[in-house]
Amino acid sequence: MKDVPEQYRQCGRQAMQWLDQLARHSEAPGMLTRTYLTPVHRAAAEQLTDWMLQAGMTVRRDHAGNVIGRYEAAAGSEDAPAIVTGSHFDSVRNAGKYDGNLGILLPLACIAEWNRQGRRFAFPLEVIGFSEEEGVRFKATLLGSRAIAGTFDQGVLGNVDSEGVSMREAMQAAGFDAGRIAEAAWPRSAVAAFVEVHIEQGPLLLNEDLPVGVVTAISGATRFMAEVRGLAGHAGTVPMHMRRDAAMAAAEIGLFIERRCSVKPGLVGTMGILEVANGAANVVPGNAAFSIDIRAEQDGDRLSAVSDVVAEIERIAARRQVEIALRKTHEASSVPCAPRLQDGLAQAIGAAGWPVRHLPSGAGHDAMAIAAIADVAMLFVRCGNGGISHHPDETMTEFDAAVAAQVFSSFVEHYQP
Repeated sequence: MKDVPEQYRQCGRQAMQWLDQLARHSEAPGMLTRTYLTPVHRAAAEQLTDWMLQAGMTVRRDHAGNVIGRYEAAAGSEDAPAIVTGSHFDSVRNAGKYDGNLGILLPLACIAEWNRQGRRFAFPLEVIGFSEEEGVRFKATLLGSRAIAGTFDQGVLGNVDSEGVSMREAMQAAGFDAGRIAEAAWPRSAVAAFVEVHIEQGPLLLNEDLPVGVVTAISGATRFMAEVRGLAGHAGTVPMHMRRDAAMAAAEIGLFIERRCSVKPGLVGTMGILEVANGAANVVPGNAAFSIDIRAEQDGDRLSAVSDVVAEIERIAARRQVEIALRKTHEASSVPCAPRLQDGLAQAIGAAGWPVRHLPSGAGHDAMAIAAIADVAMLFVRCGNGGISHHPDETMTEFDAAVAAQVFSSFVEHYQP
């Protein structure tokens, strides 16, 4: 195991301590659940504010609820575009403690160390705790980063949570004005670059025994919901060749998605929902519903797979004599990471003595939204337990946090505007 200088080990220790403390802000005892503008979400924002102030930053909030800490530049450079970093502090239900939160707290630990040294740069640094990325409470994603990018969809303000509270009402209760969200938008001229630190949420770095990697692109995604209408019948009396089985049609489609999306690295396809309404052991299913999620680093690969899947659905429906209604629910293009920023991260990794691994991100991130106003990059950090994420078994090590701190610090210290 390579040696990491003590100052970065201290940054790693500090980040891991903060991660443990922030995870205590949860809606559910014994697990981490922190959704947009709930009381615990607001408490987490106050905690981030305190830590940013302790690190020598000024702190502000916008009307989307983002927490923004600014570490000023050296005298004479205050008006220079900022290096911006950060990630989200909301969570999925029963989450892990590192997803999103690492990307706020690791850079913050590095800034605290620079502040201790009295070190400033030819540009300011801004750390954003994005208020919402996961979309759990109001079924709308990337709210915080879209507000800053100026792409916030005002139509989602009417979305309601499970208690019937609208997003607009939740904002008002938290002291924010939904009518002023547009004021949260940053001009492109304010951002020199956006660099997000994030756990990989996958097994590649773990399997290759590497603590960090450089993201090449955030994969684009296409999602559908589908409803299948066949004909219900008695499981004992309807001959196999006469069945119009909705569940088996869905199952065959799922197997095709699996085969089609296995032909090229970086292309993935998932049927995450498969439901049989009013199913019974002795009934041929007459109705089924399922989801499709297809992602790829290259948009051409994704769109080709989507086209083939849609065509196969039509063939399966005709052969099995079922009706399939397909509704697209999401479409996002791939977001490439800026080559110059990838090079900067790669040089920082090499300077720390590690091989440079480039890899795509199959998951979506706040960087996707910020790409509308700035060049973006991502530093992936290894996670353990087979790369599991969005789960309480999500984990990472203090050593890897220290390496990530070393790489991030080197990137900032050698950045050339």
